[in-house]
Amino acid sequence: MVKMASTEEQDRKIVLEFCHLLEKSKQLFNGLRDLPQYGHRQWQAYFGRTFDVYTKLWKFQQQHRLVLDSKYGLKRWQIGEIASKIGQLYYHYYLRTSETNYLNEAYSFYAAIRGRAYYSRAIKEDRPDLMVKKLRYYARFIVVCLLLKKMKLVRELVIELERQIQEYTTTYEPEDQLEWSLVLEEIKGFIKAESAVAVLHADTNPIVLSHRLSPLTTPPCERTPHMTLSLQEILIVGSACEQAKFSELTMDMFRMLQTLEREPTDAMHPMIGHPMAHGGPHDASPAASRMPPYGVPGSKGYVENGERRTMRDNPHKYLLYKPSLSQLMVFLSSGFKELPPGGALLLYMSADGCFSTTKHPQDYGYELGGLATSVKRDAVDSGLSVRGKSSAGYKEPHCLYPGDLYPYTRRPLFIIIDSDNSFVFQHIPRYFGQPLVILMSPQDVPASYQADLQHHGSLFTLFLHSPMTAMCYICNVGDVPIHHWERCQNYVDRFVTEASRLVTRCRMDEIEQGIGYIDSSYVQFFGDDFLRTLILRFVFCDVALRLHRGFRGRHQRPRCEPPLPGPELLEHPSLAHIVLQLATALDVRGHFVEGPEGD
Repeated sequence: MVKMASTEEQDRKIVLEFCHLLEKSKQLFNGLRDLPQYGHRQWQAYFGRTFDVYTKLWKFQQQHRLVLDSKYGLKRWQIGEIASKIGQLYYHYYLRTSETNYLNEAYSFYAAIRGRAYYSRAIKEDRPDLMVKKLRYYARFIVVCLLLKKMKLVRELVIELERQIQEYTTTYEPEDQLEWSLVLEEIKGFIKAESAVAVLHADTNPIVLSHRLSPLTTPPCERTPHMTLSLQEILIVGSACEQAKFSELTMDMFRMLQTLEREPTDAMHPMIGHPMAHGGPHDASPAASRMPPYGVPGSKGYVENGERRTMRDNPHKYLLYKPSLSQLMVFLSSGFKELPPGGALLLYMSADGCFSTTKHPQDYGYELGGLATSVKRDAVDSGLSVRGKSSAGYKEPHCLYPGDLYPYTRRPLFIIIDSDNSFVFQHIPRYFGQPLVILMSPQDVPASYQADLQHHGSLFTLFLHSPMTAMCYICNVGDVPIHHWERCQNYVDRFVTEASRLVTRCRMDEIEQGIGYIDSSYVQFFGDDFLRTLILRFVFCDVALRLHRGFRGRHQRPRCEPPLPGPELLEHPSLAHIVLQLATALDVRGHFVEGPEGD
């Protein structure tokens, strides 16, 4: 009798401890919303505590599953909810650190929820809020799979999500059924827009290619002592109104964030653990069995692979979807503040133009217009238009003007503007003598491309993301067999190698003599793998559009400031020859001007 009482007391303590850990985990998780999204240090300790509590909670429910099943009534959807929140933790940690390996960890937990059908009986609970949690889980899983380029799984998940939405709306007739229908439309439109060009297996099934940086795709570079800078902070802003988007990621943002990341490694870092580890007598649930001797992400003294982390694989990124101007400036200032010595800040903006009505501008900083960041209610109410025109004479408040960026030129700054008003940013002065490069998209595209590009993403960003895809797109090549793609990609690689050689040929001694002059900003940025890649893909974009018959006006080609040398680089015969060879290989030579035939 005493033994039975002792066992009941022990079981009661287990249930109480589980309830305590569950409540504590929820409090910490909800508190993440109040943390500042900018800065590096304000949130790390809090994330560490949250990871720590979820680690304990996960281990505890595994070790005491039988007691929790019988005495607490633990349901599988509750286990799924814990796993889902751990997946969210890893995803948000990826967003704050830019380290792609955390995406792998988030994927592992999300995949385990689906594989073990933790939410399979959610509809039978007669709780619409539980079904909403299930739908949100699907939406989050789809985002992670998109970022990891698991497109086959994405399509399967979309089919499952559509079925779940149908079941949810039929059963409960909820007020938010239209919102979920829009979510489904968004993701379907995003997937369609993302596949600009299909690369096909021999059996005509599509192949998914990654366009993140890898050792095989990093452009070669002959190093010089003047290549001193490394990209450390990035701000990616997406404000284009009509562009395909999903989960506050426009197509341009989606492409650019991948362009500025290295390919994730297959090996999992030893952190909380992942669903591949076995644990518990009931199923192979995600296990937290590999914590010691490692810390948790964000904690003091965090160690990976037995070494204290001091260097990031990827530059740190902020992602902003249609921010207010004040939000944009706060995040830009934070990136500026966090720059270490020798670090460079990159600002990428994809946005609609705010156009000025000033006929004779004297102030290039504020009188030529700029970029619309977002359309706010106060701007509409005060009679100001999105396009920056106002009968009252006011300037658009939610517009980024070139003059707004002057203070940030105190540090090395690399700017990419993708807009129909991009060229107004070419007049930013170098008051502080620091390296400054501005890459500007064409302000216009031929009419035959306008409708698709408005929704499917910018052509300029596509060139920076995947030059080969962009080349196919401007030549109306919809699909390419993989063996042919690889052969054609070799021409792009040859172009990049040759362009890199031409840039680095402009040594400082040649600069001093004025021979083959190239601004020293390019040379200083050129040592960074990401910035070098962007510069060389810009050169490819310029040369390809210059030779293409359809892009004839000056506004239909990109610009850069300071200018890259014309005849010495952008009009170099060897670069033009490679582009024409590529056009011949793609069987689209007729799209390009007369010149040397390809091999």
